[in-house]
Amino acid sequence: MKAALRALALVAALWSGAASAQGAGDGLRMDSPAMTEAEMTRDDVAAMLGGAAPADLSRRRLNGLDLSGLDFSGVNLRAAYLNGARFTDARLTGAVLDQAWALGADFTGADLGGASLFQTQFDGATMDGANLDGAQAKADFTAASLIGASFRGADMSADMRNQSMGLMRGVLRSAKLRGADFTGAKMSRADLEFAKLQGADLSNADLAMATLGGADLTGATVAGASFIDADMASARLIDLKGAAPDSFARAKNLDRALTR
Repeated sequence: MKAALRALALVAALWSGAASAQGAGDGLRMDSPAMTEAEMTRDDVAAMLGGAAPADLSRRRLNGLDLSGLDFSGVNLRAAYLNGARFTDARLTGAVLDQAWALGADFTGADLGGASLFQTQFDGATMDGANLDGAQAKADFTAASLIGASFRGADMSADMRNQSMGLMRGVLRSAKLRGADFTGAKMSRADLEFAKLQGADLSNADLAMATLGGADLTGATVAGASFIDADMASARLIDLKGAAPDSFARAKNLDRALTR
């Protein structure tokens, strides 16, 4: 639970930032039982997953549980409380985690391919080597560790149909994304301020109107990527691979980027 408590402190400190901008958690106390306690055990969860009927874990409090290696494929975890829980090497392909809380949770090596992560709060989570290929990832990954994670074909672009709820988009502010794979990902209007993207693969990714202020793209592959109207102020664009002469021709604040 120490990881969860650290993550909760982080969210409290950033409350006026990404999480509140996406409308999550209004009226919730970060130290409430809903955010810090579990109502089930690992054995309870495993029994539900192994039952004849599809498991429904929506809104369940699973904070701090060790759920490593379990198979949550296609399971409904909508609005569940997963803060500080361990999903190491778990299978969550096609699972629904919309509006779930996973602050400080550990998804190292987890398979979230094709999962629905609309407004999921992964602030401070560890997701190194996780697979999020094809996921609907309009989630908050602020300060999360996603080293070597794969977002191939994932959709992190802003949902322009829900403007009354705020700008719903992928938030990767200050996230660790070294060596992550975003090939073909939809990332228009995504927030990547101060993200660590060293050696990341952004081939054919759509980053139009994305915010990349202060992001570090040293050694990143950008072949075929779109940066139309992307804000590059103070971004590090050093030793890029696959860059064409016009790769950043329509980007914003390119004169303020660091290129050497």
